Amino acid sequence: MLRIFTLYFLIVSTLSFSQTKTSFKNLDVFKLEWAVNPEISPNGNHIVYQRNGFDIMSDRKQSRLWIMNTDGSNHFKLTNNEVNEFNPKWSPDGTRIAFTSSTENGSEIFVYWLATGKTAKLTQLEKSPSGLSWSPDGKHIAFLMTVPEAQPTLVKAPKKPKGAKWAAHPRVTTRLKYEADGSGYTEPGFKHLFIISAEGGTARQISSGNFKFGNPHWSKDGESLYFSGNLKEDWDYDFRNSEIYNINIFTGKTTALTSRIGPDEGLAVSPNGKQIAYLGYDDKIQTYQVNHIYLMNSDGTNKQQITTGLDRSPSDLIWSTDGKGLYFKYDDKGNTKIGYTTLSGKTKIITTNLGGTSIGRPYGGGSYSLAENGTIAFTQTTPNYPSEIGVVKKGKTNKVSKLNDDILPFRNLGKVEEIWYKSSIDGNNIQGWIVYPPNFSTSKKYPLIVENHGGPISNYGNRFSPEIQLYASAGYVVFYPNPRGSTSYGEKFGNLLYHNYPGNDYNDVMDGVDAVIAKGIINSNELYVTGGSAGGTMTAWMIGKNNRFKAAAVVKPVMNWISKTLTADNYFGYANSRYPGQPWENFETYWKYSPISLVGNIQTPTLVMVGTEDRRTPLSEAKQLYSALKIRKIETALVEIPGAYHLIVNRPSQLITKVDHILAWFERYRNN
Repeated sequence: MLRIFTLYFLIVSTLSFSQTKTSFKNLDVFKLEWAVNPEISPNGNHIVYQRNGFDIMSDRKQSRLWIMNTDGSNHFKLTNNEVNEFNPKWSPDGTRIAFTSSTENGSEIFVYWLATGKTAKLTQLEKSPSGLSWSPDGKHIAFLMTVPEAQPTLVKAPKKPKGAKWAAHPRVTTRLKYEADGSGYTEPGFKHLFIISAEGGTARQISSGNFKFGNPHWSKDGESLYFSGNLKEDWDYDFRNSEIYNINIFTGKTTALTSRIGPDEGLAVSPNGKQIAYLGYDDKIQTYQVNHIYLMNSDGTNKQQITTGLDRSPSDLIWSTDGKGLYFKYDDKGNTKIGYTTLSGKTKIITTNLGGTSIGRPYGGGSYSLAENGTIAFTQTTPNYPSEIGVVKKGKTNKVSKLNDDILPFRNLGKVEEIWYKSSIDGNNIQGWIVYPPNFSTSKKYPLIVENHGGPISNYGNRFSPEIQLYASAGYVVFYPNPRGSTSYGEKFGNLLYHNYPGNDYNDVMDGVDAVIAKGIINSNELYVTGGSAGGTMTAWMIGKNNRFKAAAVVKPVMNWISKTLTADNYFGYANSRYPGQPWENFETYWKYSPISLVGNIQTPTLVMVGTEDRRTPLSEAKQLYSALKIRKIETALVEIPGAYHLIVNRPSQLITKVDHILAWFERYRNN
């Protein structure tokens, strides 16, 4: 009997530990989880964070707050509520956590007591709060909230008879910025600064006036707030500019601490309250400029730049506990890092591989926080998993969460490899990434998908991407490049698209295609290309420039810079930084760089895809390409994703259907 039991145990054990890995499939998207906004406690013992995932029944992203010890132990859900929870913030003494949470009447501010595990709702607000900030003594919480304004009207409607059913009144708009991609029409109103007691009560509005106010940061004495904003009369037209202000919480008196032309933002108050670190630059009205780190006294005097010599754009400043330096986040050659600089500009890398919060394609992102003992919690990613909780302690980095250990160890993911090659235009070094299909064999030649990133002022990197993995699982080698204009390679490289987009970035992409083919693993007759947003623009430009690709998928593109510039939600922000002048002042240049100008050259079968609620690259842009190709009798199809805005994969089923449609289109032309 013992022998039979032992044999049975060995068989079961062998089956358990030798489970065959399968390829990453579309429904696996629903199983992914990722960490967002890790906040480490002041004493460095605990980390609270947003645990994000997808609900397969509602087809929505969900966010719940979880807490763990810094070593990953004692990991549990913070509250018993089954609603979305966001933006946790520790009280200064580490005994409470403030956060926002969904309710039937919108988001509200809640507080959780660590000692008792009790939670209380502090507010009953008209609109959703954001930017929570504890006062130094832990007695108050400051936040930002929209205060609605009345809709403008031009006429007074006649009185309708009782019971009559007339059409709704017209909506009158007089604002420069009146809609936003992702939310649609923006109701009139202005965000203002508020303060509420940490024991609950009525929130008190601190700021006033129809201006642009940013997130609050407390002064050391608790008598005022600092914020970045724009309080100039013409603030909406001066949209590239911002200053740092101080506002007294008792009198509302507001003082500007900076005054230059350009953004001053991302402020952090020193531990002793005597200095403010902030980010910004003198605006030269370019396509791309890197941020610099500045210091000033808390009254705005003695401004100086910390010269790090990095030629990278820092963000998310956090003071060291001793006040002798600053931590910051930055992208470097497709990898997001945490750095540290002394106040004299001596810098070092603290850790790498921050990110993984952009579920879809391999963009940057992510965040970190710092404890008083110097321990750091951050969102850590590699090409093998989306963001987990990473901890840097005494110079060593460890991944302490295992959110995806129930799925990804059992999937055969495509290997991600970095590639560098020379630009044929000017010899610049260009970086890209190659993803190999699972079970890749050097004895075979594979079809190639080129995936162009959006922005174009952005970057792809060695980060987890379910979309890229799905392409690889379908048997394709995937190449995603960072051509000129991409961030994380310095200001000069990023600004090479100034008044020249699309331009030589096209050559950078094609040089990369040739470099991948030169490795001897690609069937050069099986080339495919896709990309979204600026990547869709590049894809349309590429097939207008050559006929090397068997099929293309152009996703949410800009086809016509004239129509795009005057219909998108950010219509007012392109002139001069992208092309000289407004479209009516420089028609020839706007047309020259519009992919629609090349549509007469296109022979490539082209799928066109866009969200029906896209306000960043409006539906009309995609339709221009589709209509032109239909008139020319080029094989094409228009795929409209219902309810999707510019982030076309905001819902998991949208991510799946995007990839499925692209692969189905490419498969139609495989080996034909």
